[in-house]
Amino acid sequence: MPPLTDDTLWAILNDEMDDDAVQRLVWHGLGYRETSDGWDASAVEPVWADRYPDPPHFIESRPATVQLTRSIPPADKQLLKEELGFKGYTVDQLVPRLTRRATMVSWLLSYRKQGAVGEQG
Repeated sequence: MPPLTDDTLWAILNDEMDDDAVQRLVWHGLGYRETSDGWDASAVEPVWADRYPDPPHFIESRPATVQLTRSIPPADKQLLKEELGFKGYTVDQLVPRLTRRATMVSWLLSYRKQGAVGEQG
């Protein structure tokens, strides 16, 4: 799994990283762990594990992306602008796939800010 560096986050925003790899970063942050028998959600917060016993596909699922957005603390909602200087996508880029990737980066920035980087492995 790639580290949560600014370069990694820009690669997500610039659509230079595979969707599956992006989702795996978020799944890991949420606590999902892949096992030989499927997914272990024992470390996942109940609000996620109850609704998604297996990790949700954020690129494909608007409801999961909405829940991810709501889970970002209000104080962290502007981290895309504040930490990365991201100005948003152009009008022709405003497609669900890219905007959901931006949501995942926003969540990952909040996760990183909370000091969870060391938990990645």
